[in-house]
Amino acid sequence: MMAFLRSLYLRPRLYIVLGLMVIVFIVSAAVPVFFFTAKSIVAAIGIIFLIDVLLLYQKKNGIYGVRVPPDRLSNGDDNEIKIFLENNYSFPISLDIIDEIPHQFQKRDLLFKTGLPSHGTKTVSYDLKPTERGEYSFGGVNAFARTFIGLAARRFVFDNNKMVAVYPSFLQMRKYELIAFSNNLSDYGLKKIRRIGHSMEFEKIREYVKGDDYRTVNWKATARKNQLMVNQFQDEKSQHIYSVIDKGRLMKMPFEEMTLLDYSINAALVISNIALKKGDKPGLITFSEKINSLIPADSRSTQISKIQEALYREKTRFLDSNFELLNAAVIHKLSQRSLILLYTNFESLQSMKRQLRYMRSIAANHLVVVIFFENTELKSLINDPAPNTEVIYQKTIAEKFAYEKRQIVKELKMHGIHSILTPPQLLTINTINKYLELKARDLI
Repeated sequence: MMAFLRSLYLRPRLYIVLGLMVIVFIVSAAVPVFFFTAKSIVAAIGIIFLIDVLLLYQKKNGIYGVRVPPDRLSNGDDNEIKIFLENNYSFPISLDIIDEIPHQFQKRDLLFKTGLPSHGTKTVSYDLKPTERGEYSFGGVNAFARTFIGLAARRFVFDNNKMVAVYPSFLQMRKYELIAFSNNLSDYGLKKIRRIGHSMEFEKIREYVKGDDYRTVNWKATARKNQLMVNQFQDEKSQHIYSVIDKGRLMKMPFEEMTLLDYSINAALVISNIALKKGDKPGLITFSEKINSLIPADSRSTQISKIQEALYREKTRFLDSNFELLNAAVIHKLSQRSLILLYTNFESLQSMKRQLRYMRSIAANHLVVVIFFENTELKSLINDPAPNTEVIYQKTIAEKFAYEKRQIVKELKMHGIHSILTPPQLLTINTINKYLELKARDLI
């Protein structure tokens, strides 16, 4: 009986009808002839309500449903969640679906309205975009079924609680893997880099694509095919590519609900996968006040899985990062010249200069690219009009900070260190561009 009461819900339509009946009874007090009519209508409503309830409860499992989430979710991306529904009643049914999604999304109004024909099925889909890594717990799927009468609803709960892990963005990894090997890189924001020299090994002859160096045209093949053909040269392979991620307090800074650390982790996974596909050996170092992860560069097929698992577990440290310790680890652990992509953040020129000697020490034996972030909030403030003196003062301070960011780039260049100053949302594309540029110029 208690289970029956817990699953039975009265619909707004029933309250509206009962409200009208109250009005009829009030009128019948002044006009007695209406009293019998009112009682007859109430009796009819009671019978209709009973029929509605009997229809809903004639089957123990009138509605079947199951949520079908991915085995894991991709951080920072839209992930499709599906709910499969099946109607076991012999008549059409209307449904209100409320899914109990993980608390991290802070969303409790996820409601879907749909209908199912007699013995019919349907799949309801929606997207979730997580913004932090970790374990996410889904609750039950609540389906409120009602007949065409609509005075009552019966709740079905599909208690398929499930824990789903949110990993660094493997969807971006797959997307950019395809893009990086496409001949139409410019369509996706990636630059077509002209190669300098042809010291690399010849690979094959292919059709000319816009952006190819005209000096690579193979005139004999062009004459035979009656269309432009070019020689394609194979990149030098087996280079060590290390993603080095700073986990200090400045990497906790948020941008569009994700931290700079998570942007860096997503970009590191993407570039590691592209490097592996291009025949290089990706590796990983994460550090804060100590060295947290160190995965030696390797070209085995399991390398990306190892890097992905390590990145999944990384957390921001709320301490200042120890670049001296990073320098010591690179000296002792990295014996071969490598490309080091250092994901970090500097808010002032002075803070960069405190770490410069360690970065110069690393750059003495390796090719270093320092990747740090534009403050997009400051950029918006600079571009907005200044209606009063206070805003002018704020704009002046913002311009000073933005100027210092540009000075950091110049200072690093003076010491032979490459750099990328990027908005967080363009981090992955700009990092891929830099990697492809260095490959094309035969610097690694």
